[in-house]
Amino acid sequence: MAAGWSQQLLGVAAVAGWLALLALAALQVRRRWNGQREWSRKLVHIGTGAVVPIAWASGIDRLIAIPAAGMVTLLAAMNHRFRLLPAIEDVGRASYGTIAYGASITLLLLQFWPQQPAAVAAGVLVMAVGDGLAGLLGPLVSSPCWLVWGQRKSVVGTGAMAAGSLAMLLLVRQLAIAAGLPHPELPALLAISTTAVVLEQVAVGGLDNFTVPLAAGWLWQRLS
Repeated sequence: MAAGWSQQLLGVAAVAGWLALLALAALQVRRRWNGQREWSRKLVHIGTGAVVPIAWASGIDRLIAIPAAGMVTLLAAMNHRFRLLPAIEDVGRASYGTIAYGASITLLLLQFWPQQPAAVAAGVLVMAVGDGLAGLLGPLVSSPCWLVWGQRKSVVGTGAMAAGSLAMLLLVRQLAIAAGLPHPELPALLAISTTAVVLEQVAVGGLDNFTVPLAAGWLWQRLS
């Protein structure tokens, strides 16, 4: 493996610990603000993005990362079916977003890990933070809105998606520079964030949780 077993175990423990904290935090948010079911879900959605930088810093091997991501996706599918953790899944609408999110991370890892971790981080963080902020701020702040295939979109939510996506891409670019990895220049980052914003508009059934990370990760690799 790329790193020793002790480092691998520490990395796995760090990821598992972070996910456990997210689940506990989501349960607490659900109990405290039971009328805002979306909040606990978005907390997990945003917080999950940190898993990839943790795995990158820990040097977690492909043989561990990919099966683990696949297992998380399977657990998300089971939770969607049986509502084992309603704080993560129960939002009162038909959505396969959590499953699609896990599947997109798994596919990014299959394609790019560990040779191009920045591409994986870019795809996941754009979705985690950009879409997460859009889902939180869009309904909270009144602004002009429109419907895309029955899904409500707004100026504030779309702006949050754009700002969050670009901020995460700039962060990943700095991480890539520090690691001596290829990275896109600013015009390319703007193109990636714009693509993510456009794809996020089509969110029927949580489809954007699949298309946005894959497109952002692929464009990062192609434009680096």
